Amino acid sequence: MSRKPHSSETSLVGSWVEKDNSIVQDSICERIQWLTDSYFEQIAIDGDNWSALYKNPADGSYWELTYPQSHMHGGGPPTLQRISKDDACKRYSIRSNQ
Repeated sequence: MSRKPHSSETSLVGSWVEKDNSIVQDSICERIQWLTDSYFEQIAIDGDNWSALYKNPADGSYWELTYPQSHMHGGGPPTLQRISKDDACKRYSIRSNQ
């Protein structure tokens, strides 16, 4: 199975699961980590909102990393969601040619 995003994917939502009496990341969390560390290009970080913008080098799509469960330790498990170029420019104040 390829770890790269498929053209039909729009969102990857990670979860934490209990295993051997501890809480660990699920395979989606691990995939998000690989994408953001090793495959996607980081474009911008928004420290105020705990989010980051990435670009897929294969097709130029923009992906936003967020931690939507802010009530949990560390913001909870990550979510990686495809966003439009217009939204990327507005949310992260980037130029349209980035």
